[in-house]
Amino acid sequence: MEPWRLAVPVVLRLDRTGRHRLRKRTGTESDTHGSQRCREVGLIRVPLTVADFLARGEMAFAQSVAIVDEPTGSTPSALSSTYQELGRRVRAWQAGLDGLGVGQGERVAVVSHNSARLLELLHAVPASGRICVPVNFRLRTDEVAYIVAHSGSSVLLVDPELDEELGGVAAPHRFVLGRQTDEQVMRFDTEPRRWAEPDEDATATINYTSGTTARPKGVQLTHRNIWINAVTFAMHIRAWERDVYLHTLPMFHCNGWGMPFALAGLGARQIMLRRVDGAEILRRVQRHGVTLMCGAPAVWNAVLDAAAQWEGEIPGRGTVRLVCAGAPPPTKTIQRISAELGWEFMQLYGLTETAPLLTFNRATAADDALPAADRARRLSRAGAPALGVQIDTSESGEILARSNVVMGGYWDDPDATSGVLVDGWFHTGDGGSVDEQGYLSISDRRKDVIITGGENVSSIEVEDCVFSHPAVAEVAVIGVPSQRWGETIKALVVVADGHQVTEDDIIGHCKQRLAGYKAPTSVEFRQAIPRTATGKIQKFKLRQEYWQGRERQVN
Repeated sequence: MEPWRLAVPVVLRLDRTGRHRLRKRTGTESDTHGSQRCREVGLIRVPLTVADFLARGEMAFAQSVAIVDEPTGSTPSALSSTYQELGRRVRAWQAGLDGLGVGQGERVAVVSHNSARLLELLHAVPASGRICVPVNFRLRTDEVAYIVAHSGSSVLLVDPELDEELGGVAAPHRFVLGRQTDEQVMRFDTEPRRWAEPDEDATATINYTSGTTARPKGVQLTHRNIWINAVTFAMHIRAWERDVYLHTLPMFHCNGWGMPFALAGLGARQIMLRRVDGAEILRRVQRHGVTLMCGAPAVWNAVLDAAAQWEGEIPGRGTVRLVCAGAPPPTKTIQRISAELGWEFMQLYGLTETAPLLTFNRATAADDALPAADRARRLSRAGAPALGVQIDTSESGEILARSNVVMGGYWDDPDATSGVLVDGWFHTGDGGSVDEQGYLSISDRRKDVIITGGENVSSIEVEDCVFSHPAVAEVAVIGVPSQRWGETIKALVVVADGHQVTEDDIIGHCKQRLAGYKAPTSVEFRQAIPRTATGKIQKFKLRQEYWQGRERQVN
């Protein structure tokens, strides 16, 4: 591999406002936009910002239905709203943040299930030059508190269902989404301040993701990252104005993979879903004429289970397209989606750090003549590089990527940033190979991250929790295959001398201290955990016995 290098040696600097600064190694700061050069030669360059998507949606599709929300007992809301109304509410949020004195570059954290208000904030906050921090609502209170503190969020907005549980999480401004924010934050009678100098290289969102450290890292996605991801993703899935999209994917997950932006630009209808339930997904498809969905393999397994009990024709047969990511699903699952649901299966590979689209796989005309098993096998590959993406592998087999969707860096963590952005390439931490067609296949996960049900879990974080049990002398946590979740968490435990402990004891101990999905689902007791001469545990060797007979060590 010939590593790509910048024509002029530069160092990327991220200041605390989330703006990106390119500095030559001589110390002279360059113009991020090249705006001065553009003025000199008379070129027109318009910054790419998230504001572009809703601006078009509101202008071209003012009276089209934008959102069909779920009413809740504590959050009364209209069942549907138009793009004109969405634009009005977004401006009211922006004016409200102005009134609170929240300046450009400041962070606004939102902890919420999928809802119209979360979607509004994903547009309102970045489009006004501020930074949105969507937080995983499944996290424990101390984990949410860490993210709010680490991001330095000035505002914390909490779903009413989570208010009591997150009562101890504080910020300079804290509100409950719903009646309180409608009355105390949003200002419908005031025009918001305009973002004085829109900057496509400014950070738009900080999305926290688990990695090889116990503490999550804040991924800084720029306006340019989000804009290019949304447009290219929409192109690959062939999204259009008449699509009806069901939000089966949590919007805190990498901004719902960018769909809230892409669909707004197309004026497409978006249906909210607060909780994943297979039967309810089928009912929504039937009721609303859903044509497009995204989600992890666990979502589609839930739908397949529900479909087995469904009376009558499966809704959406021949019209629904789904995009799967989070973990490569088994070939059998892909076959079942086609045969039992009649839905089209597509797959992407990416990471939060890449906004996330890196590769995309969709059946081609040449695949139509293949037997079903062969078609499914081809679709199980991660796919070919998406438009504008370059993929390579290192000598050790690590997947490397170069694209305009690669993050600006990790928030307030320059060491972690420099560890993954090397010589113009992003180091994914995943292992894989590229075949003769240029299609990528994922073979194993080089980072100590387990993806279960589409959720990233740091094995180190779980190990720390297990090890805090007094009866545990040693522990190693790995991901093992699961038909339902793709992977599930197994703890290999050495019991301390003089102690007794059961599997239920260990699992219960973790559930009291971690988010439920991070707790082990099984515990295996061992006499010892093998280590290298330097004392390191080689987890890929521990995984081997559970992954025998499989081509890859991710599921």
